[in-house]
Amino acid sequence: MGRRLSLSVFLWVLVALAIIAAMGAAGWRLKAAAVLGLGVVVAIATARLIKRPLTTLERMVDGIGRGPVDPGAVPFSDFDVLALTISQASTRVERSLAGIAESRRELEAMIDSMQDAVVAVDPAGRIQWTNQRMQRLIPGAAFSSAVRVGHALVQTIRDPEVLECVRVALEERSLSERRSTTLFPGRIFEISASPMPGGGAVAVLHDITRIEQVERTQREFVANVSHELRTPLTSITGYVETLLDHEEGLSTLAREFLTTIHKNATRMNRLTEDLLAMARVESSEQELHPSRVPADSLIRDAVEAMSGMVQDEEAVLEIGETTNCDVIADQDSIVQVLSNLIENAIKYGKSRVEERSRVIVSAHAGPEMVEFRVKDFGQGIASEHLSRIFERFYRVDKARSRESGGTGLGLAIARHVVQTQGGTIWAESELNAGSAFLFTLPRAESDAI
Repeated sequence: MGRRLSLSVFLWVLVALAIIAAMGAAGWRLKAAAVLGLGVVVAIATARLIKRPLTTLERMVDGIGRGPVDPGAVPFSDFDVLALTISQASTRVERSLAGIAESRRELEAMIDSMQDAVVAVDPAGRIQWTNQRMQRLIPGAAFSSAVRVGHALVQTIRDPEVLECVRVALEERSLSERRSTTLFPGRIFEISASPMPGGGAVAVLHDITRIEQVERTQREFVANVSHELRTPLTSITGYVETLLDHEEGLSTLAREFLTTIHKNATRMNRLTEDLLAMARVESSEQELHPSRVPADSLIRDAVEAMSGMVQDEEAVLEIGETTNCDVIADQDSIVQVLSNLIENAIKYGKSRVEERSRVIVSAHAGPEMVEFRVKDFGQGIASEHLSRIFERFYRVDKARSRESGGTGLGLAIARHVVQTQGGTIWAESELNAGSAFLFTLPRAESDAI
């Protein structure tokens, strides 16, 4: 104990000894009772002396985090060291809380400056916080009330896509992405919801209306230009064919020029057809009619459709292992995808050893998807090209592609068709060991394992 408390106890002990000495010959029981009584008095007095500084220290500890603590508030110097320690701890806590508050303000300012609307919910689906962009979306018809912290998200946002995204993030603890056209009249949003480490989820609403408008304008422009080019190109091709077939007096040079004109006009005509097809696919103007179709039937139809090219190119086209499982797909568009992949394999699948192309088409059934494969045994594709060959107008070998009449749009169209029907498409290749183009389609429910 400190000096003042020690002095008080010492004085009480002296008083006790004096009383005992004064009792002289009194019995030992009386002396013991006197000592016990004095002990109780000393204990009570000491407790009272300690209570006041301890109460002050308790208030100091309780006040940590709510402001600076004054170590001089303790009435007795017996607890100076403890009071100073508490004061220093309080200062450190205050600094930490100030740093956390500053970081929170910076985070809120950053989130508020975002052009995307952001809302966070707790594990029960109640709103924890939002940014200003989210608040400005309130006038939308899909909102029933203001975005209020503590209220259930479903009471504020009635859009099913947003609610489903958040539900997946909360219950399945996985990233969920969707697209909404009903959240705000005339606006299109991409919605992304992800779980937070401590529970709950955060949803980001990205307005892509302007992007969609630009892309739609581009598609319409490409479609209009391609449509306008069809008529003159058809006329050029027809006139050149007529001259080549019926004009016998043409010189060798004139015939060579006309042949070149015909070749390029035919290539341009094919390019316009592919551009129109791409525009139709991307704008969803091409109506798809998904139905149950046996996987092996799709392969047989595609192989039969390519029989003419197989004969002209003297290629070898084989049907490998297949499955009769049903898939959900639009038959005509998937046959066109397979035909496109087979055509590319025949054109670019010649190896350096064999003069003829060899192509194998197969299908393998998985638990939920059926995987289709078109395999060739050509020179293969370098790894740096595999991630880009499905882009529009991308060519691995530009000179060879132009010579074969390729437009660079076939694989882009195939990718969009497959993805529209719930599948994925990719390529695998090894130099000098051939290439394989693969895509998946969902199995019919009754056939799924």
